[in-house]
Amino acid sequence: MEQQKAIPRELLAVVQYLRSKAELKTKTGVLEGKRHDYFKGKAAIKALLSPSYAKIHPSSSPPITDEAAATALLNTIIPYAFFLRVERTTQSIAGAKVLQINPTQFFDGESYYAWLYDGNQLMVIAGAALMVLVVLAGVMFPLWPMSLRIGVWYLSMAALGFVGLFFVIAIIRLILYIITWIAVSPGIWLFPNLFEDVGFVDSFIPLWSWDIPPPKKVRPDHSYLHPKSKTYLNKRMIC
Repeated sequence: MEQQKAIPRELLAVVQYLRSKAELKTKTGVLEGKRHDYFKGKAAIKALLSPSYAKIHPSSSPPITDEAAATALLNTIIPYAFFLRVERTTQSIAGAKVLQINPTQFFDGESYYAWLYDGNQLMVIAGAALMVLVVLAGVMFPLWPMSLRIGVWYLSMAALGFVGLFFVIAIIRLILYIITWIAVSPGIWLFPNLFEDVGFVDSFIPLWSWDIPPPKKVRPDHSYLHPKSKTYLNKRMIC
């Protein structure tokens, strides 16, 4: 778009931050027959107020001190058509909301905005080139030197062995849990963090632990109070 080419450098830095580095929460919608990411205005305002914005662009980007300053900055970006104010309709296509461009363009926290900018495509191009190289290398595998082919064979066997070892550990820990659950309830888990959302090393720490359920939250029971006594207490509190 011609409008996007005319944007000042300091505002472009803000756009690139929001699109690629701010981890802005987006959803996918359909705008004029094409899929576009869209976000809510308050998410962009919150991103500009975060400490990461000042760290990534401490000098070139305008300073943001409050929500009003963030909203004003985002309003200055609207004319360059990197994102536009849209309305969500009741229609959906393959699970994506159909969007319509709002004729009145301004920025506020309660509106939705569709991205018309895909960000820096350098990583996408590099990934595509790498994929082509991998495919070509696989096709030309018979022409590889014997030493390289032997090395790849050993690496593939090591990878298969690692996957097989993982399944063996999973089966053993399940059998151990069933045995200990019957013998010494509540049971023992080997590598209790194996399937948790943690790092590779943390998946094997600790070695074992009891399967103790988290404590239940106990809600205070006020059933012993008579309805009239509750009213009396409320009146006393008001007085």
